[in-house]
Amino acid sequence: MNQAQAIEQMNRYGAAKTPFLFIIDFEGTTAYIKKLSEIDAQEVLYDIRGKQNVVANQSKLNKEVTFQKKPMPFVQYQQAFDEVLENINFGNSYLLNLSALTPIETNLTLQEIFTHSKATYKLKFREDWVVFSPEIFVQIDQGKISSYPMKGTIDAAIPNAEAIILGDPKETAEHNTIVDLIRNDLSTIAKNVRVERFRYIDELQTLDKTLLQVSSKIVGELPSDYASKIGELMFKLLPAGSISGAPKKKTIEIIKAAENYQRGFYTGIMGIFDGQNLDSGVMIRFIERINNQLYFKSGGGITTFSQAQAEYQELIDKVYVPIIRNHSL
Repeated sequence: MNQAQAIEQMNRYGAAKTPFLFIIDFEGTTAYIKKLSEIDAQEVLYDIRGKQNVVANQSKLNKEVTFQKKPMPFVQYQQAFDEVLENINFGNSYLLNLSALTPIETNLTLQEIFTHSKATYKLKFREDWVVFSPEIFVQIDQGKISSYPMKGTIDAAIPNAEAIILGDPKETAEHNTIVDLIRNDLSTIAKNVRVERFRYIDELQTLDKTLLQVSSKIVGELPSDYASKIGELMFKLLPAGSISGAPKKKTIEIIKAAENYQRGFYTGIMGIFDGQNLDSGVMIRFIERINNQLYFKSGGGITTFSQAQAEYQELIDKVYVPIIRNHSL
């Protein structure tokens, strides 16, 4: 459905306290809104912080996982990077999330990736795509809205990795910008918006390494009738600041020109309203089937301090599946 239909449907379900799932694409133009009681597991599988329409599978895979990434040549990435950096230096943007497609080869099915990945937000949509995201978009609990922007990633195996990522000027500037952007976004729909936690570390497990990710927590208070306007409120916050940039409108124009591919549902949002509260995630860590080839969509934030080679490596590092190898095989 389109944006207007999605807003109307979400508002109606919210007012009636009807539990529903929502999936909204990056540009906010296409959405999937469905009552939880009406979701066909053949079409959509979801597991959002334990709220799921499948029985959790605790067993390990009975095969050794193969996973090969085939990143674009650096020179190709640098062309897009240079275009973005030129716009930043002209003052058209001061933070931009640049992403790319990486072809992958794996013996995993989308079903297996969904079932065995360890992630806070998981969703499989038909045989088209699967997402296993660690990033919260917003949560609403008893009228209090919270957002947890993630910005800054480093390999945990690097000596003093936590100190390095927290002390890096480029990462600090990027994170500060995102916190300010999200705080401003929340201020359009909530009161008493404030930063409760600033630049703390989360640990993420991948097939072959552990990553450290920097996050912050921003909170605010919604009006008492927020549920009846839940569609309007969510769309006002889109796209998520952490995967677009600032200022949003101009930055999105630059993203479309530089990336030269369709993000689709990648970097959109997904979530559940359970009749009382809401939990939602940003759809990063995303694998999509395009013309029978699997592609991993990933990216990172670019600022005036960014170096092309480092950003290229971060994009590649984010191409992974959070599945623990079964070493007993």
